[in-house]
Amino acid sequence: MGEKVLVTGAAGFIGFHLSKRLIERGDQVVGIDNLNDYYDVSLKRARLAQLEGLSGFRFVKMSLEDREGLPGLFREERFDKVVNLAAQAGVRYSLINPYAYIDANIAGFINILEGCRHNNVRHLVFASSSSVYGANTKMPFSVHDNVDHPVSLYAATKKANELMAHTYSHLYKLPCTGLRFFTVYGPWGRPDMALFLFAKAIIEDRPIDVYNFGKMQRDFTYIDDIVEGVIRVTDRIAAPDPAWSGVAPDTGSSSAPYKIYNIGNNNPVELMRFIEVLEDALGKKAKKNLLPLQPGDVPATYADVDDLMKDVGFKPDTPVEVGIRRFVEWYRGHYGR
Repeated sequence: MGEKVLVTGAAGFIGFHLSKRLIERGDQVVGIDNLNDYYDVSLKRARLAQLEGLSGFRFVKMSLEDREGLPGLFREERFDKVVNLAAQAGVRYSLINPYAYIDANIAGFINILEGCRHNNVRHLVFASSSSVYGANTKMPFSVHDNVDHPVSLYAATKKANELMAHTYSHLYKLPCTGLRFFTVYGPWGRPDMALFLFAKAIIEDRPIDVYNFGKMQRDFTYIDDIVEGVIRVTDRIAAPDPAWSGVAPDTGSSSAPYKIYNIGNNNPVELMRFIEVLEDALGKKAKKNLLPLQPGDVPATYADVDDLMKDVGFKPDTPVEVGIRRFVEWYRGHYGR
């Protein structure tokens, strides 16, 4: 057997796809998820049902905030590596229920760090987000840029995760790699994300809410590209950067075993174009409700992936025309419409 990997958020969109790929290559995966009702629990259970049929997968229902259960799991399982994908997701929901983000993303993440520290985990890979770029306008977004101006609490908690991980990397020599994901989409995707919401509304002949009057740009990144990037980075254990200097500190690396990568398509697409591609795939036009930019949203995202290419030899490149078609095929198959 390969390595034993803890995947948190295993019933989630990225966690499900990653767990499947790790198992297929021979790793043992212990997946944890609290199956909360932030979105349709039946979709999470359907993903989980696919994993539970695979040899090499074990599921444990648990929250990251469980200060007794999580340390016990770490002691019992002795993981080689940990990929932390569990979090309270969503920019807009953070305006409504801020405490959910502190509980899951801050209190939960310290429990992950403590579990790794005390149980000789060889590499912690954790989900950050393109949201950390906040008020930055220099494009493309680079891991070497300062990211001290978040515009949502969700983004602030992800930036906090990066700082917390760096502290543990520095103090305890725990290798940590943070991944800033850019607008992930594809089969089994989240129902609160634009593609899912749009497809459902168009099929049901309801209008879609198009923010920033459709001028929003996003670096839409297909799920298979995200998973490939995560796996390659997980296999490359973070190491200190010998060129790092406190005189001119680089934010993407450290004198500790710590690294940050963007995983994005490196090709921003305007929201109106994204909708056109979806309309083509569905064979049906959308009724559009044009609205201004929402609080907490940013007008554009665009990933600089030079470091990812240099270090692991990979660049996401699935075009939206391909990715959206695959999503629509899955959606019609799963929901029978």
